[in-house]
Amino acid sequence: MSDAGEFIDLSLQREGSWRRADELHARLEVEPGGRGFRFYGTSVGAVRGTVRDAGRRYPGLSHDEVTALSSELWGSELRDSELRTAPVFERRLAAVVLLQANVHLLTNSDLTRLEGFIRDAKVRDLVDPLAVDVVGPLVGGLDILARVRADSVLDRWMREPDAWLRRAALLSPLLALRAGAGDWDRFVRHATAVLGEPRGPLDDDADADGAAVRDAVSRVVAEMAKRRPELQFTSVGE
Repeated sequence: MSDAGEFIDLSLQREGSWRRADELHARLEVEPGGRGFRFYGTSVGAVRGTVRDAGRRYPGLSHDEVTALSSELWGSELRDSELRTAPVFERRLAAVVLLQANVHLLTNSDLTRLEGFIRDAKVRDLVDPLAVDVVGPLVGGLDILARVRADSVLDRWMREPDAWLRRAALLSPLLALRAGAGDWDRFVRHATAVLGEPRGPLDDDADADGAAVRDAVSRVVAEMAKRRPELQFTSVGE
């Protein structure tokens, strides 16, 4: 690993606990995408503190250094006693926090990297902050031409069979909508398309994937009902 990556990894291990690791394992194991992670048992606050410490220790990271470090943390795996490898949840969460802290450096081209992360993530604890705190602000900060291109990427995500990409596309405008901006009509079009789809086969994984997408619609609609009641949404069949 790089010096920065090793610093973050060792700090995460020092802050971990077996009790929290067991709790995380029990909670995420019930999600189809949560199976197979390794856990240090590091709290979210400690992960954020570790990334802040890394920022002070390695100041002024460039765009390329930030994205390379995020990919390093995301892709590194832990080997167990039986020589099986699996991604470490807290390393991936640290990659998300790193991107959140440096979203002002990200550009339109980084959506490809983020798409790969979202496809791999498959749990709300990783997908949701990537969508709300990284993808959304990244797209919102683009100039008009780049924004058009980014919106076309999100439109494609909505057509993907991957439920987590679709969830990310639906959640991405949440911060802007909270702030009184955002494109509500566009969200409504996407949400209406999702809710109008026939339900998939009744196997556990397919049902969970469909629920993850529908839950994203419910989350945004519920928040807007409280914060911006002037925004109207009528679900399919009403």
